[in-house]
Amino acid sequence: MDGLAVSELSVDYGHVAALSGVSFEAGPGEITAVLGANGAGKTTLLRAITGLVRARAGTVCFGGRDLTRLRVEDVVRCGVAHVPEGRGVIEELTVDENLRLGGLWRQRRSRLPVDHVFELFPVLAARRQRHASTLSGGERQALAVARALMARPRVLLLDEPSLGLAPIVTAQLMARLASLTAEEGLTVVLVEQNARSALSVAARAVVLNLGRVVTAERAAVVAADAQLRHHYLGF
Repeated sequence: MDGLAVSELSVDYGHVAALSGVSFEAGPGEITAVLGANGAGKTTLLRAITGLVRARAGTVCFGGRDLTRLRVEDVVRCGVAHVPEGRGVIEELTVDENLRLGGLWRQRRSRLPVDHVFELFPVLAARRQRHASTLSGGERQALAVARALMARPRVLLLDEPSLGLAPIVTAQLMARLASLTAEEGLTVVLVEQNARSALSVAARAVVLNLGRVVTAERAAVVAADAQLRHHYLGF
């Protein structure tokens, strides 16, 4: 497929199996939500896709290319961007400087123009020359996503972007993420503790429990399954 394909992916931490035979596909122009309780293996999955942790078995392919054994920097060059949990912006730099840093490794003609990023995230345009330390939590999260987009990724991995945000800010962020995914044709894998919000914008959903896939189905099907939601998603 043109998108991301994870097949039978297994990761161990010492003698503990963090992921066991995880398989799913994420298509372009769609959000695939990865859901589950703490310790389900969601963050490990993103780290394995980017090569930050090595898989014991299985494959990660994008656009028909096997990424599984590549170095992290080579995975990035293949078009994969990872926004980890914690809104890791550089507080001492301005919004503009943070954005330019995101595309620094790309040749100038290959970067996303900064002005285009400001069109995608108008809230950042108004704060262009402010230091990141002065931004609200929602603005910092927007900056983290915008910085990742500067390198023109084809796959965007997001780890708990709503963590610590107020419900109204979370709703705004999810709506912007959904429109951005469609506009840019991105393949987005969204790890979220807030399952309700994630399912509201996702096309597909993968539910993990103790490192295994419980289900990989259309998001609407998962949202409609009350028993599944009660047992694994907490709502």
